[in-house]
Amino acid sequence: MKPLQQKLGLWFTLAGWTLLLVLLAVFARGFLALEENPNRAATAVDAGNGQLEVVLRRNRSGHYVAPGSINGVPVSFLLDTGATLVAVDEKLGARLGLERGASWSVQTANGVVRGWRTLITSLNVAGIEQHGVPAILLPALGEQVLLGMSFLKRVELVQRDDTLRLRQAED
Repeated sequence: MKPLQQKLGLWFTLAGWTLLLVLLAVFARGFLALEENPNRAATAVDAGNGQLEVVLRRNRSGHYVAPGSINGVPVSFLLDTGATLVAVDEKLGARLGLERGASWSVQTANGVVRGWRTLITSLNVAGIEQHGVPAILLPALGEQVLLGMSFLKRVELVQRDDTLRLRQAED
């Protein structure tokens, strides 16, 4: 009888440790995702004068990431004031219904890359929406959309400490 109790005890101990490790992994994954994008639930609010405003916090890498959509399809934006245009991965662009326009060479951190101009019908960042936003489709950019100046020049930007306020510009 004793060897059976020892085997059961060993199995319960192993099952307990396995369960604990799985729970820790799930918690760590959620924590790291929150650190990568602390603005997942960011939404624009009325700034008091009829203008919409959204407040973003820096992520652990020092970047501003925001939720939004392109042509109604949810995407994640990485704000990039050094980018002239909004930049979208060409495969993601196809899923978003973006059409390839004229071929265009772009200087990136990795050198010159060939892309295609496009026009985004509707671009929404946490509730601030713009129409007819010039963009570029680039190969191997990934799932995150670079939110460049073709969108950002149409909003007011105020950075203080670890927060960035985007305010819809007055018409």
